[in-house]
This record gives sequence, structure tokens and C-alpha cells, in this order.
Amino acid sequence: MREQPITRRTFLATSTAGAAAWVASRQGRAETKQPGFRLVDQPGGRLRILEADQPVLTYNWRDQLKEGVPENRKRSCYCHPVRAPDGTILTDDFPKDHYHHRGIFWTWPHMKTRGKTVQTWHLQGIHQRFKSWNHKTAGAQGASIDVANDWLLDDGERVGRERLLMVVHRASALGRAIDLTLTFEAVGGPMELLGAKGKGYGGLCFRFAPRAGTVITTDAGVRKGDSNKETPKWADLSARFAGKTEMAGAAVFVDPGSHWKPTGWTLRHYGFLGPSWPGLNPYTLEPGAPVTLRYRVYVHRGGAAEGKVAEAYAQYAASAAIKDEA
Repeated sequence: MREQPITRRTFLATSTAGAAAWVASRQGRAETKQPGFRLVDQPGGRLRILEADQPVLTYNWRDQLKEGVPENRKRSCYCHPVRAPDGTILTDDFPKDHYHHRGIFWTWPHMKTRGKTVQTWHLQGIHQRFKSWNHKTAGAQGASIDVANDWLLDDGERVGRERLLMVVHRASALGRAIDLTLTFEAVGGPMELLGAKGKGYGGLCFRFAPRAGTVITTDAGVRKGDSNKETPKWADLSARFAGKTEMAGAAVFVDPGSHWKPTGWTLRHYGFLGPSWPGLNPYTLEPGAPVTLRYRVYVHRGGAAEGKVAEAYAQYAASAAIKDEA
């Protein structure tokens, strides 16, 4: 099944009700007295999104490198830091146990193109590179970025492209929804994607910051051990971050109407959630046949129960069903 490229018009027409209300407010059809969102360009190729002057997340569109980390771990096109509604930083970048992990990111450990085996996961032979902004917008009800990136081999040849559409919604008393639509397409020839051998990880990933009292919960309940093969509707990691006594966390939802479903989830108590795609079965991207993956990240106060993660997923699934019927 081939999916057509997503246009801005289609994206705005099919966004959730919260995003639609935000668009309407920008066009003068809705008004609010609540403080709105701002986008702030920062040095070093970072775009910060704020609500009521409080930081929400930062998209790193230029290469980043932490002091003391090897030069070959330099990377771009990912989100960090990402915060809970109370300001707690939930993501990590350049963790010592996995220098290649970076906040919320989307990469693969096995990629074949032009007769070469490369990977954006460990940053070997290929890198994601910023190309252009399609739009950057902030208003009373939310903020949105639409960015085009290229996949470039080390010799500079472009072999793929990706498009990120991200909508950041207003925070409630408990949590905030962040919608991610990721579209990938090969350029100039086919490209094979494959998850890690025996485990399947690859695709959307969330690396969590240092914390205590980690609890991973899915729609099947609290998970005691790590896993590679479970296929829950959603997964959440909650803990006490930055020495705080209060819990906070983040859940990842997969659009239930999406054609491209995870073949397993990578659940790690050291601080990692990832709906694996294509997992252990390779998928070949072709020019002119893009693949679109849709997710919602829900950051929240408290644990999964206190943050009402199950209820948030139900609302997301209902909005996805309405979208599919439209």
C-alpha cells in the first residue's frame, strides 16, 4: 500500500480538535485570554517551543555534540529537552551508556542503499541533515513545525528524505499531547530498513533522563521486565526525575488507524521506549512511495494512573477514528 505525501492542507484538515481550535484562533475565529505559545531560535541550531513563557521542548535542527563525547556522535534532527507540564526534563542526550541516544529521535540500526550498509542509529556512513522549514507557527492554542530533512551519505550523496510535522498542544492540569507525523522516502534508488538483529528496535525512540523508581506501564498493566516483542496499544514510563519526590512521565501512542503498525515494542527499564518498525522483517523504501508513521507523545504529571494515560489514549484513538471517517 502506497501512501501519498502529506501536504500542509491535508495535515491541518486532519489534525486533532485541539490543533484545529488553535488554527481557528490564529485566523481570528476564536479568542482566548490564556497565554499562548512562542517559538524562540537559539544559538547552535536549536528551536525552543514555549507555552506562557515556560519551555516545552527544543528541536535540534543543527548538529549537536556534548563536551567530552567523541566527534563521531555528532547529530541533528531530534527533540531534547522535552519537559513534563511541571517543567521536569524527561529526556536525556548523550547518555554515557548509549552516547547515540538522543531525546525523542527516529533512526535505524540497519540501512542498505547504493550497495552500502549504513545506519543513522550509530551514525555510521549516513546522517540526517536539515534542509528547510516548510512552516513554523505558534498561536494561542498550540505550536506547529513542519521541517524537511535529507539523509546524506558521508560523501554527500542524498539517498533519502524525511518530513517531520509536529503539533504541540496546550497543557492540561495533568498532561500535554505532542503529535508527530514522520514521512520517509528513498531518493535515487531503493533503501532497505531493518531493526536490530534479534530485538527489532528502530524507528521512533524515547530516551529518558536519569531518575529513580522507574515504572513501565502498558495497556496490559505494569511490566516487571524488559521486552522486545510485546505489541501494546501504548506504553508509559514514569519515575521520580531530578531528585524530585513527585512522579512524572511520558507515554507513546501509535495512531490506531495507521497502516504501518509496530511489530514489537522496545521496553527498557534503564529508560527507553520505542514502537519498533519495521522490526525484524526488512522493509524497502522506494522513490515516489513514501511511508508515513503517526504517533502521539503524552507527557504528564504523576504515574500512568495519576496522569490518566489510559484515558488520554482513548481520546486519541477516538479522534483518530473520527479522522479516518472524514
